[in-house]
Amino acid sequence: MKTNRASLLLSFVLVGWTAIGCQQDVGQRESHQANEPHFEIRDSGGVRIIQNTGPPEGSRLAWQIGPDPALSIGAREGEAPYLLNGAVSATKLPDGRIVVADGGSSELRMFDSVGTHVRTWGGDGEGPGEFWWLNHVAAWPGDSIVAWYPARGRVSVFGPDGSYGRSFGLWGDCPPGCPGAVAARRDGTILTTHPGEASDSALLQIRDGDGELLASLEKLPDRDLRFWKGERGETWSEPVPYGAELVKGLWGDLIIAGRTSRYEIRAFRANGALARIVRLEHPLRATTPDDYDRYIESELEEYSNFITRGRPGFPASELEYILSIRRETIEATTMAETFPVFSSFMADAADHLWVREYDFPGEARPAPLWTVFDPEGRVLGYVETPPGLRIFEIGADYILGRARDELGVESVLVWPLERSG
Repeated sequence: MKTNRASLLLSFVLVGWTAIGCQQDVGQRESHQANEPHFEIRDSGGVRIIQNTGPPEGSRLAWQIGPDPALSIGAREGEAPYLLNGAVSATKLPDGRIVVADGGSSELRMFDSVGTHVRTWGGDGEGPGEFWWLNHVAAWPGDSIVAWYPARGRVSVFGPDGSYGRSFGLWGDCPPGCPGAVAARRDGTILTTHPGEASDSALLQIRDGDGELLASLEKLPDRDLRFWKGERGETWSEPVPYGAELVKGLWGDLIIAGRTSRYEIRAFRANGALARIVRLEHPLRATTPDDYDRYIESELEEYSNFITRGRPGFPASELEYILSIRRETIEATTMAETFPVFSSFMADAADHLWVREYDFPGEARPAPLWTVFDPEGRVLGYVETPPGLRIFEIGADYILGRARDELGVESVLVWPLERSG
């Protein structure tokens, strides 16, 4: 098993959204029955704005996720391809085959439609077709497969059988921390994000199949951070407890971004023009001193596990000292006044947008709850997904993701999805 190559603490920062000042040009109001969500659509300066009310509390969309997975890949013991170690991504190809990106081995593992291993390729290294910190795999236009590894800013393209085709870079002469791939677009271009010089923003960009820049979108505020200067003048940062983060991704042909502190998702065309704003009325919940204490204890536990993982016998006195410094750093950072309103989003193969509701600390849900919007941004309702499933991909009739059992053994699962109602 590899040690974790990523830093535990990510550096992002708070910058407020620039509100769009608009004069309503065309208005259109649509509503449903009293027990269903309502929405209002208007055009303002060429931008479509969809204002939604939330689904009724406790309601659920009539879509059905099967009671059991239709396919499971992974085992506690057996042949190496089935022993997953840090599956970070997976994709289902048009012919039903599944490709899993195993982060622990930096391998791509292909399985047929019934879960039988077909081929493994990649692995640690910097040679053709090899990876250093494999991060993602996706289908590429035609019948190709694309994978990337952000530690080197590289993207590799493979044939449908896993044969190596070519690689290209995203950084050019840029030092580490420069453009990183976010998602592969349907037209063969790639959405990337470029951090600001002081980690205070993120610039979304579109690059072609050779890594060349095609267009830059808005520079958007990233994660809320507290900054301070070290003894040597160096800049340090600490995430704001329960602070906002920038979530970005794809929605059909559009590029979307939203800060978790406000239920507003902006959708851009590939040329950078703002095309759509989707909003949902959502109450803000204030944080409390008890929430602050819970955050600190959770962070210290996670930090302790990070330090001691794979290092049995780590001196208790040293750990105690390190954790005391960590506590001081967190306690010097003011907590956000309100919780985030959502935590992530992703679009499915039918261009519906799934937005995951924020899970409040100490208030575990029986299952993850998502608000689903139609392809135009009109809210449809809530959907629950299987507990413990980290979702990689939502197809027309399936959900693909990773789960762990009580022993921590990983499986990549395909759950059937039936859209009805």
